[in-house]
Amino acid sequence: MDFERSDGPVVGLRVPAATKILIAGGFGVGKTTMVGAVSETKPLRTEEVLSEKGVRVDDISGVEQKATTTVAMDFGRITISEDLVLYLFGTPGQDRFWFVWDELALGALGAVVLADTRRLADCFPSVDYFERHGTPFIVAVNCFEGARRYDIAEVRAALDLDPNVPVMLCDARQRQSSKEALIALLEHAMRQPTRNRRPEPVQ
Repeated sequence: MDFERSDGPVVGLRVPAATKILIAGGFGVGKTTMVGAVSETKPLRTEEVLSEKGVRVDDISGVEQKATTTVAMDFGRITISEDLVLYLFGTPGQDRFWFVWDELALGALGAVVLADTRRLADCFPSVDYFERHGTPFIVAVNCFEGARRYDIAEVRAALDLDPNVPVMLCDARQRQSSKEALIALLEHAMRQPTRNRRPEPVQ
């Protein structure tokens, strides 16, 4: 692809295709960690310290040591190939920030839904959101230390996923593992019919 500028085209210059990807899931599941681990630039974070009021509102069982929370989004970037750049948007996990989701989801190719087997039900809202809006997604089970390990088939059954939705294990702290999850999403999304419509508002 040639890049057009005022003094004429720059012949042979390849302009990377920009693709928007969402990293979703419940509170404390590792979204900020994944964006930070895989981003080739310093990630933008909108984390705030959990206040006493926030602790009373948010369910922190299983993640009691978590001291901060994302209040808008995380943002990072990774180059997959010379002509493909992914822009990563980590969504806030708490219900009270869902009003942000529709804007973040606009124009996204797909989503990685992170799951924590200690709090598996927390990813139901994300799965439901993307199913209702026809957004391609995969489920990546973040393997926390000390958490019970389940077979992928058990996770799929517990989440009642469509057989075509990929489920995989990952470590959101590791760049390579996170990158593999993103590539799995790309491969899955490219197999789906193209959908070009604005997401419906969250109810």
